Amino acid sequence: MQEYYFYLKLTHEQCLAYYEGEVEHIQVIEDGGKRIRFPAQHIRRFVSTIGISGRFRLQLDNNNRFIALEKVS
Repeated sequence: MQEYYFYLKLTHEQCLAYYEGEVEHIQVIEDGGKRIRFPAQHIRRFVSTIGISGRFRLQLDNNNRFIALEKVS
């Protein structure tokens, strides 16, 4: 299993495209500088009235398949 940590900050308006399915993937740069891309559907539960802001941990299996995304702060 692989774990990646990153900070994500999006306004509510920016989140709408992800939440409504217009955008299929989120691309972030994790703390080590690696670009990571994952399905946008996984951020939906973190969207609030102000958007998304926080530090996240993404877990992938050894074949780079999604396991979990959680907010850590």
